Amino acid sequence: MICAIGAALAAILNKPRAVTAVTRAWGRGIIAVCGIKVEIEGPHVADKFLLDNVVSSGARFGMTGVRDFAPDRWLDEGEQVKVGELTFDILHCPGHSPGSVVFFNKDMRFAHVGDVLFNGSVGRSDIPGGDHATLIQSITDKLLPLGDDVSFICGHGPGSSIGQERMTNPFLTGAM
Repeated sequence: MICAIGAALAAILNKPRAVTAVTRAWGRGIIAVCGIKVEIEGPHVADKFLLDNVVSSGARFGMTGVRDFAPDRWLDEGEQVKVGELTFDILHCPGHSPGSVVFFNKDMRFAHVGDVLFNGSVGRSDIPGGDHATLIQSITDKLLPLGDDVSFICGHGPGSSIGQERMTNPFLTGAM
C-alpha cells in the first residue's frame, strides 16, 4: 500500500522522487523495493537497530523480498515533513517500537498515527524495543492533548478520532 501511495504521489506531483514517510521500522512500516525511487523519511533514529536487521527480523514474521536500509532522513520530535502542499509536524511516540513517529497536520486536524493508536485498541508492544507502558504514555502525553476533534488514520484498520478513542478505547479508559 505504501508503494502505491508513493507511486501516486510521484505521479500527482510529477516528480521522479516521492517522499515516503515511515512511521516505524518493522513489519508493514518498512519500505523495501517499491519500483520507484523514493526518498525515505523516518522513523526516529531509535529504530535504527531494527532497520539494520530488516532481513533477519522480517524472516521471523514471514516477510521475504526485503532488504536492510537506512532512511534518507531520521525524524525527530518537532521537525516537519512536507508532502506536496501539506506540512506534518513530527511527534516521537515510542512504545510500539522505540522510534515510532506520528505525523500531525494542525490545520487539517488530522494525524497518521501508524501503529501507536487504533480504533478501539493500541499498537502491540511485543516487538524488540516495544514497551506497553511507554506506548500508553506516548498516547496520553502526545496524542490526547492534540484535541478530541483530531481525526486519524492508523497503520491498518479503520481510522477514528482522538475524542472517540478517549471515550471508548478500553486501553485509555482503564477498562483494560
